[in-house]
Order: sequence, then structure tokens, then C-alpha cells
Amino acid sequence: MSDVATRRPLPALMTLSDLAARRLKALYAGSHQGQLLRISVGTRGCSGLSYEMNFVTAPEPTDERVEDQGVTLLVDRKATLFLTGTVMDYEVKDLESGFTFRNPNEKGRCGCGESFHV
Repeated sequence: MSDVATRRPLPALMTLSDLAARRLKALYAGSHQGQLLRISVGTRGCSGLSYEMNFVTAPEPTDERVEDQGVTLLVDRKATLFLTGTVMDYEVKDLESGFTFRNPNEKGRCGCGESFHV
């Protein structure tokens, strides 16, 4: 019997859907050339937490670098606890379009969808 425990692989911090990867590639090639999308979690809304996205020219020293489908994005290290295993998607609807998150850590969302809790 071995003293070393068998470890299962950890889930990816974040992954991108095909649509999200295509949209980010287009943004990086166009108006946000030379920048990276940085994702963090802030406090806001009725449920307490919200996703925050900003384009930055340089990562913070503690940012986690996520690379998927040939696209790089940054995640604030403080947000990693809330985002592990999250899939970032891009949705186009009749009157709006934008990035969305399928987060397995969410326990609920507020009615308007602006915030979530874990």
C-alpha cells in the first residue's frame, strides 16, 4: 500500500465556448488590440456577487492566465475560488448580446440576473 494519495485532476479554472473564443479573437484583433480581458468578481446586486470584465494592457502581478482555444484572458486571483470550472459563453439575442457564465459554483442568482451567490 502506498502512502501517496492518488490525486484526481483539477478542473480548469475557466474554459471558453466556441462563440466566446471567436468573439474575443475579434475584439483582440480590432478595437482592443494589445489588450487582454480581465475577469474578476465584485460585490453588487441582490445576491451579493457579480462578474466584472475589463480590458487591460498588462496583467496584475497576481492574475491567473487562462489560455483556451488560442485565446488568453486574465482572472483576478481573488476570483479563482468563485470561478473554478466556469464556462464563458457569448450569447446573441434579439435585443442584446454579451458574454455569459455557466458557473458550477453558483448556488443561485437574483431575479434580474445581475448577481449570484455561492
